[in-house]
Amino acid sequence: MPSGFREQLGGRAYLTQGFDRNLQILTANAFEQVYQTVMNLNIANPLARLLLRLILGTAHETSVDENGHIVVPTELRQFANLQKDIFLIGQGEYFEIWSPDLWNQQETQLRDAESNSSRFSALTVTAH
Repeated sequence: MPSGFREQLGGRAYLTQGFDRNLQILTANAFEQVYQTVMNLNIANPLARLLLRLILGTAHETSVDENGHIVVPTELRQFANLQKDIFLIGQGEYFEIWSPDLWNQQETQLRDAESNSSRFSALTVTAH
């Protein structure tokens, strides 16, 4: 793991299943924010329960050793199709872990400029 990521994690991280056949590694602060948000959902809602299971049910607290290594549980490695090589993609207070094949598919989507304008038109993105 690059030193910038290691510094951001402060020796402790939360690893969870991502939304796109990837994994997410969150700082303790980011995980606490996600935890508080999902715990405020209405558990009578079936989608809320699925989200709780997805995020909290697959979460693992892990430590980052002095060489920047973390242990990824077998079930998460299998879910994300991780082998020897991986891609780390920074996302602010968390980052994603991708297998090279799945990341290449993601990049193909991201480079589709024609689709991007309509794909993201419903989102409000502002610069502060």
